[in-house]
Amino acid sequence: MQSGLLNSLILIPLIAAIIILVLPEVYKVSFKWIALVAQALILISTVTIWTAFDSTKTDYQFIEHYEWIRLALGQNSLLSIDYILGVDGISFPMVLLASIVFLIATISSFTIVKKEKAYYTLFLLLCTSVMGCFVAIDLFLFFIFFEFMLLPMYFLIGIWGGPNKAYASLKFIIYTLAGSVLILVVLIALGMSHTDLFFTNEYKKIVYSFDYRLLADPVNIIKNSILSIEKPVYLFGIQARYLMFGLLLIGFGIKLPMVPFHTWLPDAHVEAPTPISVVLAGILLKIGGYGLIRISYGFFPDIAIHFSTTIAVFGLVSILYGALNALAQKDLKKLIAYSSISHMGFVLIGISAFNSEGFNGAVFQMFSHGLLSSMLFLIAGVIYERTHNREIENFKGLAKMMPIFTVMVTIAFFGSMGLPSLSGFIGEFFTLLGAFQAGNVPKWIPIVGVLGILLSAVYLLWTFQKMFFGTFWTLEEYKDKMIDLNRNEIIMLGSLSILTLLYGIFPYILFNITNPTISTLFK
Repeated sequence: MQSGLLNSLILIPLIAAIIILVLPEVYKVSFKWIALVAQALILISTVTIWTAFDSTKTDYQFIEHYEWIRLALGQNSLLSIDYILGVDGISFPMVLLASIVFLIATISSFTIVKKEKAYYTLFLLLCTSVMGCFVAIDLFLFFIFFEFMLLPMYFLIGIWGGPNKAYASLKFIIYTLAGSVLILVVLIALGMSHTDLFFTNEYKKIVYSFDYRLLADPVNIIKNSILSIEKPVYLFGIQARYLMFGLLLIGFGIKLPMVPFHTWLPDAHVEAPTPISVVLAGILLKIGGYGLIRISYGFFPDIAIHFSTTIAVFGLVSILYGALNALAQKDLKKLIAYSSISHMGFVLIGISAFNSEGFNGAVFQMFSHGLLSSMLFLIAGVIYERTHNREIENFKGLAKMMPIFTVMVTIAFFGSMGLPSLSGFIGEFFTLLGAFQAGNVPKWIPIVGVLGILLSAVYLLWTFQKMFFGTFWTLEEYKDKMIDLNRNEIIMLGSLSILTLLYGIFPYILFNITNPTISTLFK
């Protein structure tokens, strides 16, 4: 079925970016509205896909397939790369999350007044590449989108960021580019180790393909290839399949981010403008988790099970390290950045379980964290837009001056610490439940992982009490600026609050989409 809906997710922001680029500066007042309309259309397309999405199916839906590259590799082989799009129960929740986060970030971008043409063009190009990552079925196409998103994000931090923006943007691109190189090595090995049996018979020669559906089927592995299962190949004294899994773990672990490959994240968050922090935490980190589930576990399930304890330990270290660092922060935005590292650690524990509960919990945790982290960075942005200061010690008793803001902060903070009836509880509960039930993960790991929830309560409640309780006090120059939320801020934070409550009370809305696809992985 080639409905064009998935293509629209890529083309709408791309066309909007081109329109903004060619319009003269005299029309700069329209740039933000063009971007907003584009994001609204993307959300409409996503909801349309949702209404037609068949939750009983386990394979890809809304497939769009077009021939792209046919390249002869000598007389006996052919390289086949196609433009293939599709969504299933794992990718569609990420598409939905991206649609929500980018729309919220677009509204937040209305405060940007510097080089608006360049900003909105890069912002929309970033949206194009992110959407492409989640809907691409051909891994060559996936990598193009994955790699391209580095460029707009580099400039969005480097031009519109804070005082140390040059350092933060350079650190971001070096880390993520290094991860991309590792992933590229694996994708080449995968493509050259599998054959498309159908086209091989048609063309009477070996046809190499990057179609995920073919690569995920061991039947298509070429005998004596570098990723051969029957006759293992060794590189640098390590079995090639183990080495490739390790490269993917590091590559996507950088994006997640997984300790110790996380150090780029706090700097990027602190220096990035609020809407870019929202996109970075709300959706870009999820590409790391999505890649681990889709590619690392999809192609190397046997090796993933073998290293389950190692992956779970990485997750546990990320949870505790991120939480302990958050406890030590005085800057509100840096505290939230380290909390993101901690909460994404639950994703690693969930996937290490390699069972339905753990995987469902991991996808739900990514979705929930996307909503909650977007709220948290918007909250930091509200304070910063009014005062250009984010030091926690400089604000007390804000509840009396900003009651609506306080309600939104309450939902975001309690959701992040895993309060039942809010979405954060569901994701963390199922990741820990999956790990506890898994026979391949030591029981002490999910038990100790619960400390992450306790520590998140400590640093979030401390921050909440410090900034919002007691007699109102702030620096003299800020007192007249501490006014309650404006219309745009209420729309952004209010929408995310409603979604956090909705998915916390009715988690089956998401589980109905994810569970059929995930269940087939363990049959």
